[in-house]
Amino acid sequence: MAAPDFEDAARAVVRSLGPGEVATYGEIAAEAGFPGAARAVGNLLRRSSGLPWWRVVSAGGRLVPGHEQEQAARLRAEGVPFTAAGKPAPSALRKTR
Repeated sequence: MAAPDFEDAARAVVRSLGPGEVATYGEIAAEAGFPGAARAVGNLLRRSSGLPWWRVVSAGGRLVPGHEQEQAARLRAEGVPFTAAGKPAPSALRKTR
């Protein structure tokens, strides 16, 4: 059986994120079966439409550069708590399955 395509696998993981659930690029890559491909997840989200990109943050909790206000607003609308530093609270981060 052939290994799943990175893009298909990563898209499936991102689509599985429910409202209020936040994951890091690295967690998405690992769960998709491609540990170490965090940057590739970011590139995929940048060029794909229809995925809940706002539910994915950097390992340090940083929001998407240039889209911080929109991303924070979308996450807050889903009930994601934020720290005083403006990052999603650690309690909101998804644990890799």
